[in-house]
Amino acid sequence: MIELIVSGIGLGFALSFLTGPVFFALIKTSIEKGFLAGVALASGVIVSDALYVGITLFGSSLIDFETKYRMIIGIAGSAFLLFIGLYYLFKKVKFNFQPKIQPRIKHAGYFLKGFLMCILNPFILFYWISVTSGVYSIKGELSKQEVVLFFGTMLLTLFGMDVLKAFYANKLRTRIKSKHLLRLNKVAGILIILFALKLIYNLIFTKTLF
Repeated sequence: MIELIVSGIGLGFALSFLTGPVFFALIKTSIEKGFLAGVALASGVIVSDALYVGITLFGSSLIDFETKYRMIIGIAGSAFLLFIGLYYLFKKVKFNFQPKIQPRIKHAGYFLKGFLMCILNPFILFYWISVTSGVYSIKGELSKQEVVLFFGTMLLTLFGMDVLKAFYANKLRTRIKSKHLLRLNKVAGILIILFALKLIYNLIFTKTLF
């Protein structure tokens, strides 16, 4: 059991260093909107990750559904990412360093944003299929208790690392000027747009997500 926990922490730690649209959204949100907003977004991301991990482990019928409607789901998810990228790219910067309490409805919005950025992206499903397949190729068959322990530990580690990213990004916010945030907006927007366009291209011309 200890070995599974240590392995889950190690894998979660390693996966936390991968960057993508969600990473830049998390950093940007934490800098601009505060630590709790970043945690809310990270919570939405980890819930969607947990759902996809559950699907890859126990939901073969849902995987068949996703495969059947991959084009529709992929285009819808890519359009959502494209919208977020364009929003970041052209958003005007209004940065206020004065701390203020965000209402709960705002935090719920950031949670939903993080959740939708992942759940509408079919690439994330195949990413978790690759991860779980790799785990089984190394560890062999696992019991249900071992599966919950290993992947639960991994997801908790991922969430913990995202919380740390939000914390330190928020700590740096007092050193950041509006021009820095504007550049971050543009970089995040361009990267998310490129990711969405690549996903659309792959879906249409190669029928794959890679």
